[in-house]
Amino acid sequence: MGTRDILHSGKQAFKGAAQMPDLNFLHIDNLTDLTGIMQHAMFAMPNRKEGYCIDDNSRALLLTVWACKNKKNKTAARLLPIYLSFIHYMQTDDGHFRNFMSYAKVSHEDRGSEDSFGRTMMALGFLINDGPSTLLVKTGREIFAKAYPHVQRLVSLRGMANTIIGICQFIKCNYPDDLKRNMVIRLSDKMVGMYKENKKDTWHWFEPVLTYDNAMLPLALLNAYEVTQDEEYLAVAFESMQFLESKVFHNDTLRPIGNQGWCKQNGTTAQFDQQGIDVMAMILYYQQAFRLTREQQYLDNMYKSYQWFLGKNDLGLPLYDVATGGCADGLHCEGVNLNQGAESTLAYWISHLVVALALTE
Repeated sequence: MGTRDILHSGKQAFKGAAQMPDLNFLHIDNLTDLTGIMQHAMFAMPNRKEGYCIDDNSRALLLTVWACKNKKNKTAARLLPIYLSFIHYMQTDDGHFRNFMSYAKVSHEDRGSEDSFGRTMMALGFLINDGPSTLLVKTGREIFAKAYPHVQRLVSLRGMANTIIGICQFIKCNYPDDLKRNMVIRLSDKMVGMYKENKKDTWHWFEPVLTYDNAMLPLALLNAYEVTQDEEYLAVAFESMQFLESKVFHNDTLRPIGNQGWCKQNGTTAQFDQQGIDVMAMILYYQQAFRLTREQQYLDNMYKSYQWFLGKNDLGLPLYDVATGGCADGLHCEGVNLNQGAESTLAYWISHLVVALALTE
């Protein structure tokens, strides 16, 4: 994909115009070996001392599924089986997933976090629904099916949210699937229950603090609404997202919740360290909101969020590096973190593909 103006999306129009960088998976390729994608970098050099994690390999699987579907990207087609193979290797005999593995291919975990479980189920769901080949999809189905019995015991908000999205993708290519639809309802009802428990007069959120990956929570309920048509899921998604927007948009500029203190109820909001995964979550939310409503405001907010990577942020500094195809690990009060790890780079390229897709819908 060459450089092009973001001028329109069918009958919709972004306000103003900006240039999107050329598609460049050089750094993604550089971080990936035959085992998987390494999680950290020392500047633009892979940091082998830090090894691999299933979180990043799941994000990488999601990216390559979308890149193969929409762009027919040869690099993505070559890398996708590597990420899927890593996920398969990290699945335990009882269906859970280990998260971390050293460069020497040693993992000391019995299982990873529920967050990493959910991200893996989400990526597998998209592979099952949008995968580029029958055999890759069948592999994804077997891994998904082996992990699925553990879904009902999830208690982590983000674990549930990501898993809901993955199951909804599964349902889309296996419609109707009443058993999995019922599971979506069970998990979504848990999330709504947590929302009601924590909602106060001026605090409309699922827990008493805003931390990371925040927009994934309302995004999950938008996905749940799509397969259940339960209006309560839609109402909670919109109300909670409006609250989040009130905390992260300042003068039309996105300021993700900083992880140096987060945003606590009746407390202050940390401005730094801002992370790309939070921006990616916002963009994924706006994509789904636009798909459901076709309202222009969601395209506008998607574009505003994307610009954070290119320099429309608190410091006016770009995090995306055109020379390497990598993305800085965060925005600090003194500047950008010059390390270009997998998480931030994948967050940028997933966001890039989603915005580019909005041009053609």
